[in-house]
Amino acid sequence: MAFQLRGQSLENQSPLLKQKLSPKAAKAKAERDLAYAKTDDRRKKKAHSQRMHRKDPSGKGKDWDHEDGRWESVKQNRGNEGEGTKKESGKKYKIK
Repeated sequence: MAFQLRGQSLENQSPLLKQKLSPKAAKAKAERDLAYAKTDDRRKKKAHSQRMHRKDPSGKGKDWDHEDGRWESVKQNRGNEGEGTKKESGKKYKIK
């Protein structure tokens, strides 16, 4: 959560907390993110990615690209090869 403890600045917290949100907004975002992470589609992709990492340890430090079916750098995969992610919404991916 993005709640700030007394005497602790945001720089000392998790690097994943990039947004400076009010406690109310942070709680709402955490709930939205958790609900999204628990969807059937996300659970299947996560399980598939974990299977691929166990099967092929050479992908350490990389993400499995469900669109292309190969290992890619985190930056390349999460940025959709430089095209952004809005175009990807609702696409069907290869999940075995």
